Amino acid sequence: MTEPGRDRIRDLLDAVLAEDDGGARLERMAAAAYSSPFHFTRQVRRATGEPPVALRRRVLLERAAWKLQRGASVTEVALEAGYESVDGFARAYARAFGYAPSATPSRGERGHWLPAPNGIHFHSPTVLYVDAGEPAEHPAGEVVALMVRHDLADIDALLAAAEEVSDEELRRERAPGHEVLSWSGPETTLLDVLVHLALDKLPWLASIEGADEPDLGPPHDPASLRARHADVAARWLATYRDIDRRGAWGDRVVDAICDPPESFLLSQILAHTLTFSAHRRQLARWMLRQAGVDVADPSLDPDPITWHRRAGGGEP
Repeated sequence: MTEPGRDRIRDLLDAVLAEDDGGARLERMAAAAYSSPFHFTRQVRRATGEPPVALRRRVLLERAAWKLQRGASVTEVALEAGYESVDGFARAYARAFGYAPSATPSRGERGHWLPAPNGIHFHSPTVLYVDAGEPAEHPAGEVVALMVRHDLADIDALLAAAEEVSDEELRRERAPGHEVLSWSGPETTLLDVLVHLALDKLPWLASIEGADEPDLGPPHDPASLRARHADVAARWLATYRDIDRRGAWGDRVVDAICDPPESFLLSQILAHTLTFSAHRRQLARWMLRQAGVDVADPSLDPDPITWHRRAGGGEP
């Protein structure tokens, strides 16, 4: 039975690849997944595009090739792959790879993956690899998009948590003399950190958009900051998408607010904001904990992996 929050496909794969004496038998696979053979086969085929017995056989042959490339004996890998005889294993291996197990090239000369309808492959003794198929048009951009969205969502979660903190605790000095950046002023209280998290993208947006210098003044209570950040987040995400669509990361702005005026690549601006926002978000968590907030709450989990799963795991 699948535990709450577990990946059902992972459960199915666990059952398909379970290491036991009869793991290759469909009945045992289905029982491990608390399912009938009919429903188990249908679920695995729907999830992976491959029947469970064929999926297991292919992945174990990939594992056999991986081990042979690293010096294991043919007899050893044949038994581990569940074959009753070395000859039977050798025939299946040759049909799959086009050469005998004893002729397996050393690692580096050829990979150990076989054609798969689902991209699921043996990758190492502890890892399955799922190949997404055709590479994305901007694969690096998708990683950055996830980081940008996670940053904005995490700031919102921190501001929401801070709404429950008293004004006294918000203004209590917790890190005497602390400065994140020499020119951004002291950040010794939780409120200092939250103000920077909520508003520090505004000057960068003004530079990129060619807008007037923004008003960064009060009110600075968490509810007001959260409302202002919602507007900042929408603009920031739209700006990111526009720059990425135009492939304009090499463009630059010359900021006359700086003395003397300073030139910034758009890619530098994004890297800067993500770097120092990540630091402040963790600093805010520490200060929230000091103020009595339960930062172990799932809504405050700082990991982008768990955030992306909560968000549905869809397009970054």
